[in-house]
Amino acid sequence: MNIQIFGSSKCFDTKKAQRWFKERRIKFQYIDLPAKGLSPREYQTVKQKTGFDALVNEKSRAYETFYMAYITPQAREETLLEHPELFRTPIVRNGKEATVGFHPEIWEKWE
Repeated sequence: MNIQIFGSSKCFDTKKAQRWFKERRIKFQYIDLPAKGLSPREYQTVKQKTGFDALVNEKSRAYETFYMAYITPQAREETLLEHPELFRTPIVRNGKEATVGFHPEIWEKWE
């Protein structure tokens, strides 16, 4: 298993996800999403599994700042990749599988 957790240090769900994997002694790689972001290829893999709408945090301040509700779908994707603070966290990847948010019921099936 090759687990990656993309998240923010301020996000409680990210901390819960890290704790969930630590308690089960499953090694994971943590990536600070606001600092590093997602590569375009990682983004495409996650988007295929979860859908675009699941990735966007509509409750973030950045959502209003960048007028995400009012721009075209292509511009939304470009804005999302340029500004990682728009992502909903945590994004948990296991190879080609991915989840957005805290979903231990899905992660148990990965083991």
